[in-house]
Amino acid sequence: MKNKRFHKLFAGVLAFALGLSALALPAFAATVDEATIDTGAKASLTIYKYDFTQAQKDGVWDVDSFVSTGYKESYVENALGGTEATKVGDTDNVSDLGNGQTSNGYAIKGVEFTIKNVAEITTFSAVVDGKNETEVLYGFDKSAAADLLTAIGLGNGHNAFEHASLDKDLSTSKWYYTADALNKALSDTAANNPTELRDALEKFIKGGITMPLTDADGYTKADNLSVGLYLVVETKVPEMVTNTTAPFFVSLPMTTVDGDANKNSSNPDGGHEWNYDVVVYPKNETGIPTLEKTLREKKEDTGHNEGSSAIDDGYEHNTTASSGDVIEYQIITTLPSITSQATALSEYSFVDTLSKGLTYNEDVTLTFFSDKDCKKEVDVWKTNSGEFTAAFTHNDAGDSTMKIVITEAGLAKINGYANTSSNVNNKSTAPNTKYTSYSNYTLRITYTATLDANATTVLGEAGNKNEVVMTWRRSSTEYFDTLNDDCHVYTFGIDLTKTFSDQNSEAADADFAHVKFKLRNVSDSYWVTADLQSDGIYYVTGHVDTEEAGTTFIPQTVSNRHGIILIRGLEDDTYELTEIETANGYTLLKDKITVVITKDFEGEECDVYTHDTLGVTQNDSRYDAASVKGSVDPLTNIPQAPLSHQMMQAKATVDTNEVTMQADGDSENGIVTLTVVNRPGFELPPTGERSMLLFTVIGASLMVASAMLIVIVAKKKKNQDNA
Repeated sequence: MKNKRFHKLFAGVLAFALGLSALALPAFAATVDEATIDTGAKASLTIYKYDFTQAQKDGVWDVDSFVSTGYKESYVENALGGTEATKVGDTDNVSDLGNGQTSNGYAIKGVEFTIKNVAEITTFSAVVDGKNETEVLYGFDKSAAADLLTAIGLGNGHNAFEHASLDKDLSTSKWYYTADALNKALSDTAANNPTELRDALEKFIKGGITMPLTDADGYTKADNLSVGLYLVVETKVPEMVTNTTAPFFVSLPMTTVDGDANKNSSNPDGGHEWNYDVVVYPKNETGIPTLEKTLREKKEDTGHNEGSSAIDDGYEHNTTASSGDVIEYQIITTLPSITSQATALSEYSFVDTLSKGLTYNEDVTLTFFSDKDCKKEVDVWKTNSGEFTAAFTHNDAGDSTMKIVITEAGLAKINGYANTSSNVNNKSTAPNTKYTSYSNYTLRITYTATLDANATTVLGEAGNKNEVVMTWRRSSTEYFDTLNDDCHVYTFGIDLTKTFSDQNSEAADADFAHVKFKLRNVSDSYWVTADLQSDGIYYVTGHVDTEEAGTTFIPQTVSNRHGIILIRGLEDDTYELTEIETANGYTLLKDKITVVITKDFEGEECDVYTHDTLGVTQNDSRYDAASVKGSVDPLTNIPQAPLSHQMMQAKATVDTNEVTMQADGDSENGIVTLTVVNRPGFELPPTGERSMLLFTVIGASLMVASAMLIVIVAKKKKNQDNA
């Protein structure tokens, strides 16, 4: 089955290139001069590169129905070079490539081919078994072509034409092969050891003729070529190519091949002449890696997770936290397919940006897994291990940036080149594909940052943004692409206004100094701690277990507002504010004040996925594996899962009463506002000398009245007894 598949794959490249169609009955015969090769003539090779993977997904091309004739086929170029690519958001027929460049339709720009004349085309003529035999052979120099022949399983003259020695004109310094032997050797090797074959021939071809990089039409050409059999190897590819065209032979010139009854073909009839200007349309497989960034509040900081290393343990695109809390981040990317040195990664880097209000803790770990669920660990890289660098910088706007770059040592591990035996994904790969080293593995980057306890922290739905941009390149280093993702940390505030009913706030500053509140997080059972800074605002710093250790909040003057307790940096939870002391003569609150801040994810959709300025976006439907006809390997042409998430909104209640939250910067709902009014207590009777005399007189009068009452009652009782 493998051989059948590969013979079909190479039918448009190998068979016609070696002139095997000469047995076909031509519609008309060539002249005598046309029927023989002009060995002094010059030939050319033209290559058009198209993204057949995506064209087939879009339903605009059926690769199995295409027959390469060696001629320029306008219908192919019109269909693939002029057809609008159905990329999400595109309104033209231009495909956006890395480095801000473009290509037309499905053309692949930035591909390099290297060619080398490896054998002479010769005629064998000798007596075999008593009969004269004449046929075309290809002569390889035993020394110069040794590595090539070994790579395709023909080393040391294996399967060479056995009767070559009978022809006195054939050189003894060459090995001669038939087209059949070459076709079978190349296709069998490609089927059984595709990566090893590519690696060996990419190495062998160095020093050959390097064709220009394909242009916006996918076009490249080499001309003024001497007659001979050429090896063609794809030696550089742009970032989206995951599997290079298998190396192939092409005979210059080649015998014409018919278009297999294709009415659109430029050459409906084959076998009638030699074509010196050969045009081929070799196939590439394409795809992109994946990227997703999520975060969670650390469990020790009351994060709602189990604290495990599982990628689904509380990690989301949005979380809430209190100032001082540690936020745990993960960036997960499924590495692209790597099948040879030509498709090896030359760059894999990440630029991660934290908005002001967050500070990197500068702890970074890269972990590789052989599965997408990150359960089968393969390798762990730590800072200063040599496989990557992490540089931290700050800009004038207050944002912080961490740039992670995989070093040459790290790339060597990822690429692995000829190391295919260790890649566990090779057990389920598509036919005739083998992945190298960490190809298609999952990389998980983890680090932490702290939500700052100062004025830089953003309150409300604007959030504290954390964006990552991943860049990757392959061997065609001018071409690169990016993916991006982001997540947000949300935090909120409480603005309590304290007033006295019988005096204005400005005059009450002395009394405000005697007012004290405590703040308890009921949801997570802790007391809030905060720093009072010079602006009169309390910035949350953490939490403690005991009331005594919790911060005592006293009203301040904030922006000319008197009697204000403004607390910034609270996560969404239920809180209790308790007034534990008030000014003399005023009544404490009877009950605690319950403040509930609730997160609600019904906000606007995050726009991070709309500004991928380079190359394909991660929401590109053309990279949906489900649309691939006959897809058998979920790891091939890795699809980026469509990503989207909504920005968070929040709402609040005070003692079960829904309140309108106050705006803060760019956020409409960032701060819960409430007012506490203290009123004077009830007046007790006054005390002093005059009041004491009054009490004495009243007391004496009461004693005299009591005595008289006793006498009257006793006298009345005596009279009754005497009656």
